[in-house]
Amino acid sequence: MSSTVRAQRKYIGLQPQKVRLIVDAVRGMRALDAINSLGLMPQAAALEVKKTIQSAVANAEENESMAPEDMWVAQIFADEGPTVKRFRPGGRGRVKPLLRRSSHITVVLEER
Repeated sequence: MSSTVRAQRKYIGLQPQKVRLIVDAVRGMRALDAINSLGLMPQAAALEVKKTIQSAVANAEENESMAPEDMWVAQIFADEGPTVKRFRPGGRGRVKPLLRRSSHITVVLEER
């Protein structure tokens, strides 16, 4: 029987499409290896995903007394959050929509 721990970060001001590129890179890795590899990535989304995994590892250590060396990223996904709709002036008196997208990151760690 393997234990699972979950952590979530909501309303991150990054597009889910860009966060999913980072999330796909660390899916299935050991938790500590994922944290180390995310620290070397230049993308802004890597920092947010790293914080989420670190939070899940801390939850596992504190609440479930699990060892961080045995933790694996069982599930990780980025969902779409609310979109703020603004408008900018365009040419010939028109209006151009400006969509500020946000995302929610969910991490599920599993002990093996």
